[in-house]
Amino acid sequence: MPTLNRAETADRLERASGVLASATIERMRERLSWFRDMNPQDRSWIGLVAQTFFAAFVAWFRDPGVGPVFTTDVLGTAPRELTRKVTLQQTVEMIRTGIEVVEERIEDIVPAEDVPSVREAVLLYSREIAFGAAEVYARAAEMRGAWDARLEALIVDGIVRGDPDEAVRSRAAALGWPESNQVLVVVGRTPEGDVEAGVELIRRDARHASLDVLTGVQGDRLIVMLGGVKDSHKAAARFAAHFGPGPVVHSAVVPDLLAASEAARAAIAGFRAAPAWLDAPRPVSAEELLPERVLAGDDGARQQLITDVYTPLAQAGPVLLETLAAFFENGASIEATARMLFVHANTVRYRLRRITELTGYAPSNPRHAYTLRIALTLGRLHAVDTPDTR
Repeated sequence: MPTLNRAETADRLERASGVLASATIERMRERLSWFRDMNPQDRSWIGLVAQTFFAAFVAWFRDPGVGPVFTTDVLGTAPRELTRKVTLQQTVEMIRTGIEVVEERIEDIVPAEDVPSVREAVLLYSREIAFGAAEVYARAAEMRGAWDARLEALIVDGIVRGDPDEAVRSRAAALGWPESNQVLVVVGRTPEGDVEAGVELIRRDARHASLDVLTGVQGDRLIVMLGGVKDSHKAAARFAAHFGPGPVVHSAVVPDLLAASEAARAAIAGFRAAPAWLDAPRPVSAEELLPERVLAGDDGARQQLITDVYTPLAQAGPVLLETLAAFFENGASIEATARMLFVHANTVRYRLRRITELTGYAPSNPRHAYTLRIALTLGRLHAVDTPDTR
């Protein structure tokens, strides 16, 4: 197109830009439900964006040497809040609508011989705008992802430190974490190779399982907090493969994030003590590791064994504690225990069943017997330290 004709055509387009923008807004109101659902102020800002779109096109058409104006400039007239509300798909729909309006009305605006060139220019300009929009949204998503990762790490760190206050709650809400949830804490080694890729796999699997997830990498340790869990062991088993080699320890399910601090403490203590149990399953619950946690210096595990195991037996009277001690001293032999206590073997069997009912641990099970031995020792020491003064 000759220079004079381009200038004249640009003048025609400039005079028609307001009409084209108005027609585009009307078309969007007819076809796009998300635009109709906007409040009047936001719709007026979209109208200004449409005017800027056509004005920028005219400026570029008049002097194509400067290159197309990208979306950062086109959306720059709108407030920052609006750019957060309009998605990339909606931006593309806006561009497509503008192209349709131009194609329908271009023959009434410029001479017939200039129509093909203008249409080609509109398509080129719109393509560049779309590419620019994709770049802008990708950069914004990358920035949001980096910010979300930092916020997520702060939440996990706060819970692990034991200060899950309202700040933690509000930060979690900013990431879309529900107000009330069933939370499970899982601890293991960080994945081998690309840690970020491994963590992303955990997030992907959590989405597929309809679970909320928070992750925190602390050195060579990965902490995963899952929300919406119904079965603790089943949920932990689903994600165990995403951790690095070594033990994977999970807590019990707690009601919400504010209660997750104690769960995280138990899971981390279990993770530290797990190497002492060579044949521990993967994953293993922190409760199954109570004996190892006690030997590793975990006061919480010590108190739990005293409260949940020794105290119920002590409150049932001296007979059960005496029977349990005799059973261990006689190599788990019911007959030898009966002879030592001068009772019938069936009496020993009954007392052992009562011990199982009260504690949840069966003396005849080697692993359970180990836990009961530790609890019996701790309880005796505790009784010495806190004598009955009645």
